[in-house]
Amino acid sequence: MAVSIRTDCVGKIKVVEELKSRPALEISWCSWWCRNWRAILGELVATTLLIFLCCMTCIPIDGVPLITPMYSPIGSGLIVLFIAQSFGHISGAFMNPSVTLLAVIWGKISLPLGIAYAIAECLGATIGYGMLMVLSPSDLIAGGICTTQPHAGHTVYQALGVEVVFTAALGFVICSVWDPVNEEKNECTSIKFGLSVSGLAIAGGPLAGASMNPARSLGPAIWTARWSSHWIYWVGPLFGGAVTVTLYKLVWLKREPITQPRLLAWNDDREA
Repeated sequence: MAVSIRTDCVGKIKVVEELKSRPALEISWCSWWCRNWRAILGELVATTLLIFLCCMTCIPIDGVPLITPMYSPIGSGLIVLFIAQSFGHISGAFMNPSVTLLAVIWGKISLPLGIAYAIAECLGATIGYGMLMVLSPSDLIAGGICTTQPHAGHTVYQALGVEVVFTAALGFVICSVWDPVNEEKNECTSIKFGLSVSGLAIAGGPLAGASMNPARSLGPAIWTARWSSHWIYWVGPLFGGAVTVTLYKLVWLKREPITQPRLLAWNDDREA
């Protein structure tokens, strides 16, 4: 029961009135929202920038008949680097429902926050691509620019396998960064993520788009209405991420920190 009080002129505290307490669920929800709204907003903004800038690297350049296959993957990796550096301390800069699922299974964030993150990421991807459509001189819809589609020579299941494998590879990098063994080796986390995304996109882009991110595929699909094989880019990354984090936790995660051996100088006479 909440009680409002005031102090009279001689310093005595008087009870003015008793107020009905709010329902416990409402108080809990308000408390949760006050703690997490900044992180959720950060995830929304980070994903908006990710899709807006990464898809910008896919727009044809005037006077250049064909963009080199290296252009977009390298550009996307550098963009991931800058966004991770800018928002990593605010929300974690997951920008990816697959990474968010991985974080929930790992125990890094709670399930309610993970759901809020996933919604923010999908909304941010939609806003980001919409912004690009407004500002781009090219017709993104007609060309299907930045949409993810399997290679013409691949079956649906081959494309699904590609997304599972490449998302699993990305998941191993993320798990290794989160591993307590490496907690003192995270000075260049944004660089690690950026270069990893570039390398995986270079290798897997020609095969199935190397989305590794359901939100990244969802934003362009909503605006261009290209839903062919879209389910691949949800099932593949989510399954690949879930399998990776589960395997890492069961097999490689150490419950106790590993003490690094002390290195002695060549002329140190003390016993090792």
